[in-house]
Amino acid sequence: MSTLIDFILHIDTHLIQIVNQFGDASYLILFLIIFIETGAVILPFLPGDSLLFAASALAANASYHLNIWIFAFGFLISCLLGDSINFLIGQKIGKSLSNHSWFGKLIDKQSLEKAEAFFEKHGAPAIILARYMPIIRTFAPFAAAGSGFPYRRFIRYSIVGCVSWVAICCSCGYFFGNLPFVQAHFSAIILAIIVVTLMPAVISFIKSKLSNKSAQVTVDSPLNQTQEQDGE
Repeated sequence: MSTLIDFILHIDTHLIQIVNQFGDASYLILFLIIFIETGAVILPFLPGDSLLFAASALAANASYHLNIWIFAFGFLISCLLGDSINFLIGQKIGKSLSNHSWFGKLIDKQSLEKAEAFFEKHGAPAIILARYMPIIRTFAPFAAAGSGFPYRRFIRYSIVGCVSWVAICCSCGYFFGNLPFVQAHFSAIILAIIVVTLMPAVISFIKSKLSNKSAQVTVDSPLNQTQEQDGE
């Protein structure tokens, strides 16, 4: 886990090493990471937003000979395919896979429950919103399929979410990633990106905890207990 955290926080350095070592094959490696982050269900902790930002920043630097349009198109196809595969897993196997067998042990069931609650609360727009929320976006297609959501409708929302996500992340990285201030504080900015993208999930979690606690206090209040006794 410490290696993964180091990779995310110093993703620019690691990407440079990948590009120098693998050349044009770096495109496929990075596309595969984005595909697995969404499609594999069991690997929600892989970098997403930060990877798009850092890769696009490298593409803006002519010395690395990387094409931003290849990145944008490849990342778009990767996250769309990831969403579709994830949805297919949820549709064909669903909770029967997460409730037993070795695969069920690999799924973060708490995160899956959060994704299901998020989908139930926001409905179809949750598919678009989840694309901007690490971890939640990995489980959103699975949760949508498990709820009986039709694929044709799902993929329309997925396209909107993926296109906007790739456009925003790649544009920000390409146009701002090589500014002197950004380069000097790259690790801090990557950390800020992670924090900002995680905030909606954290806020939603805090709200659910507070509402559950409030409901529990109401149930256990002396007034309710007196009313229950009077009813008896």
